[in-house]
Amino acid sequence: MSFHGGGAGVGFSTLRGRNYPSIRQFTVFLENRVGQLLEVIRRFEGTKVRIVALSIIDSAECAFVRFLLSHPEQGREILERAGLAFIESDLIGVELPPGPHALLEVCTALLQAEVNIAQAYPLLVRPHGRPAVALMVDNLELAMETLTRRGFTMITEGDLQENE
Repeated sequence: MSFHGGGAGVGFSTLRGRNYPSIRQFTVFLENRVGQLLEVIRRFEGTKVRIVALSIIDSAECAFVRFLLSHPEQGREILERAGLAFIESDLIGVELPPGPHALLEVCTALLQAEVNIAQAYPLLVRPHGRPAVALMVDNLELAMETLTRRGFTMITEGDLQENE
């Protein structure tokens, strides 16, 4: 996880490819004022960056907005240029299998591997035509290895760009 604050240029650049097995989440800290979310979302207007997942946690003083972006490198640059404070962290994306209890299957597999889920939310896109979720887990490598071994399809950053 890395922290970027107020346009201080404290970022880092990565050389990981489009099919790196985890996906990046950007948690942006916003004042709890009318129009703040729209202002951030508008920063992606006119760019190739699309919001592919969104989660908002609201409190009296501020809001934490979590984004998964189709083009995370360019998205990070946009957030940095805007002078926004944000945290970048790695999540896994997993396609839900067919059947009535798909999420139960994912959670059971992770529980049996003793992997805890800290955050979960659905993707707004269906990279392979199937529903998918983003999960923040306490052991990224073990979670990916476990789910892959059990036949689940993992979502990569490259998959998030398929709907262009």
